[in-house]
Amino acid sequence: MPYWTRGPAGRETPQDLFRVLYLGWLAAFTLKVLGSAWDVSWHFKWLRDDLAPPHLLNSAGTVLALALTIIHGYTGYGVDKAALRTIQWGTGIFLVAVPLDLINHRVNGLDITSWSPSHIMLYVGTFFMIAGVIRGWFIGARPGRERTVVLGAFFAFFLENVHFPEQHQEYGILSIGAWDNKAVYAEQILLQFAADQMGRPVDRTMMTGFALPVPDFLYPVYAVVAGLSVLVVARLLIGRFGAATLVAAGYVGFRTLIWPLLTFTGFPPSAVPFFLVVAGLLVDVAFLVRMPAARAVLGAAGATAAAYGTLVAQSTIMGPVYGAIKGQEGLLGAPPLATSSALWAGLGLLAVWLAVEWLAGKRDLQPIEARVIATATP
Repeated sequence: MPYWTRGPAGRETPQDLFRVLYLGWLAAFTLKVLGSAWDVSWHFKWLRDDLAPPHLLNSAGTVLALALTIIHGYTGYGVDKAALRTIQWGTGIFLVAVPLDLINHRVNGLDITSWSPSHIMLYVGTFFMIAGVIRGWFIGARPGRERTVVLGAFFAFFLENVHFPEQHQEYGILSIGAWDNKAVYAEQILLQFAADQMGRPVDRTMMTGFALPVPDFLYPVYAVVAGLSVLVVARLLIGRFGAATLVAAGYVGFRTLIWPLLTFTGFPPSAVPFFLVVAGLLVDVAFLVRMPAARAVLGAAGATAAAYGTLVAQSTIMGPVYGAIKGQEGLLGAPPLATSSALWAGLGLLAVWLAVEWLAGKRDLQPIEARVIATATP
């Protein structure tokens, strides 16, 4: 094998090999996303099984991701040192989390929330894995349409992983609605197991504890702070109007497509977070008004103007985003919205946005659009 030679991270990579490696990552994340999307619906219907088909599908993606991590680490192709270390840490955290999650289920029985510590470790591992892949592609791919489209796809996978725990409430709210309408999605063995674990009969209180086990404020706060932060980073790095909207639409489009595939085969339905598309559009618009608004007030560029511009941008989108979540709750179904949480969501988003802007400036992470212009300038 001509490319199977040991080398340091950052070595010059033939473009055809580079493309194959990252097509491999696209395939790995596709398998993982298909498995995870099926997994949530599965757990709202049947009692947990280590070898359930969704777990096997997700594991196939994990095996491919592990193989790619080993290839990058051994050959040094397709990544710089920072990207490689981030991918390796992410893969390592994920692999440690898998047996911990199995032990957790053996000890505690049903894990009646996607927000458990072992599950969070799985998300964190995948977070770093995709972050490293995004960096590797961002700095190594040749300028052009392919680079932009693939980067957008990686950010859609990133958004899916970040938003994943919110699906517990998105499935849960419709399951409670079904219960109230004298319909039950879950098999009786799952309901009885959950009831026995809670020490209650199978009643609405038990169903609420199973389907919505976290406070109401968590869903909107997490959606704004974590979900919108991904869209902000996507818009910042891609550097084009519409980037955040398309990333959000890609994820929401996937959720919309699998909805009938799951429900028509007898699995429980979920609320689809359509409000994220509105949020993506608002992020794109916010980037348009960000610096002009700062310069209009402060009359100059610089760190202070940039920070003020970020504050203006964040303030511009908070009300409409919460309005979109509230509108979806009334029209299409969404987890309960604690409107008083808007303050904390706004402060969290502002803090992350400022940190992202600072880090991008410190690391000289120019958006693709600017890098293409710089490359073309003599």
